[in-house]
Amino acid sequence: MSRFSRRKRQTPEEQTSSKKLDKTLQNNIKHFKQTLGESTDIVIRTFKAGQTGSIDIAVLYTSGLVNDTIVHDFVLDTLMVQIRQTPLDTIEKDNYQIIKDFAMTGGNITDIDTREKLFNHVLSGDTVVMLDGSSEAMAIDTREWESRSVEEPSTQSVVRGPKEGFTENLRTNTALLRRRIKDPNLWISTKPIGTKSKTDVAVVYLHGVADEKVVKEVTHRLNKIDIDAILDSGYVEELIQDETYTPFPTVYNSERPDTIAGGLLEGRIAIIVDGSPFVLLVPALFVNFFQSAEDYFQRADFSTLIRLIRYLAFFLALLTPSAYIALTTYHQEMIPTSLLVSLSAQREGVPFPAFVEALLMEITFEILREAGVRLPKAVGSAISIVGALVLGQAAVEAGIVSSAMVIVVSLTAISSFVSPSFNFAISIRMLRFGFMILAATLGLFGILLGLIILTLHLASLRSFGVPYLTPMAPFIVSDQKDAILRFPRWKLTTRPRLVTQQNITREDVEAPKPPKRSRRKKRKKQK
Repeated sequence: MSRFSRRKRQTPEEQTSSKKLDKTLQNNIKHFKQTLGESTDIVIRTFKAGQTGSIDIAVLYTSGLVNDTIVHDFVLDTLMVQIRQTPLDTIEKDNYQIIKDFAMTGGNITDIDTREKLFNHVLSGDTVVMLDGSSEAMAIDTREWESRSVEEPSTQSVVRGPKEGFTENLRTNTALLRRRIKDPNLWISTKPIGTKSKTDVAVVYLHGVADEKVVKEVTHRLNKIDIDAILDSGYVEELIQDETYTPFPTVYNSERPDTIAGGLLEGRIAIIVDGSPFVLLVPALFVNFFQSAEDYFQRADFSTLIRLIRYLAFFLALLTPSAYIALTTYHQEMIPTSLLVSLSAQREGVPFPAFVEALLMEITFEILREAGVRLPKAVGSAISIVGALVLGQAAVEAGIVSSAMVIVVSLTAISSFVSPSFNFAISIRMLRFGFMILAATLGLFGILLGLIILTLHLASLRSFGVPYLTPMAPFIVSDQKDAILRFPRWKLTTRPRLVTQQNITREDVEAPKPPKRSRRKKRKKQK
């Protein structure tokens, strides 16, 4: 049975919480307290309204998740003071509807008729007003909690470009996108996912630009998720991705609003998870992981050069150790004589073969890299750099590894940091060890075999139905303007053809030309 076709499980608590609200206020409050276990962060304020005080009203909210000013000034003050002299108990009309239409000044008021909705709104930061004798309650939007301010992204920094990054607040993230795309066709739909966490997950796309089939597929996969809690966008990424058994990511993630906005303008779909600063973007292609937001803020020639360097760094990080192992073990005749003599002299006292030597150094560097990430920021970078230098020098002096191997491992490590995407760099680190094993067993033929298998695997991948190697395989001439090379801005007139089939033309700009000089100036110059 597919993970997207499982039947939703329902706990006994959820079965009882789907019942309708009782008309008796005390029964609703009693059930509410019993279900939450007398939690101390839940505030339940009961009081009476009307001239004779015959109407019982209860206000429920979660302390720390609401704006106290709004609750006190616009909810409690209105109900307890301003309508105190209103003859609600003598009016024949429905008191609930009168209070909702004429007393509540909240910006967003939602009707509640079930216990499940009551718990969801109160625990999400809304303030709920309940009246005795009414089987409905009103939820007023008063959400506000402590959150991190908009700061510079820590994983995808740029020299030129915006310094804003997503935060853990869903509405802040949607506002950052609205600020960049002021189009009424930017549609945002939100739904809670997780039987326990009920985390808000928003799907954002440009209506009329994004492929409707892909939008429906994204929505379908999100609706089929049956899990207790969603604590980060990584949960969603793993549950909706096309391929599980592949080292390459098929869902792009970024904490830069300009990157996500650029993807939306190309016809992609963004998935924002409340509580995570990393926003998902689908479909994700192989070339997307070599593109940086800064590519579109610099000149085309400079951006093309940097992008070519990234592709070069990809092959260096993937193949440098395996190429060294293959050449020094099986193909010494391909090495220049002077260099071969130097390498032989360096390896004279090394007791291990080249493969074991490279394996030890690579594992040591991976441990140092992971330690540098986990250590406190004040000492993390210093420990990782000093540790690498000291260990490398000590290993060479002790005769465990050669100096050339230290250079190879250092070049490999530096090249792996060039990738703009962190999860794509992890894929390179994983594949590097497989190529080292192939090089140790079959030499350069093993590396060639590994490249063939890797290419076939990449060609078989899909991201929400779009071939992973687009626009190289299948080859699309018009999309080569922003694949390996980055053409000038006035050349990028169309959107990727396999990502979206709607509204392909996105701009009509002519190449800039210098102004023509008038004939008078030409004549004066001739005189």
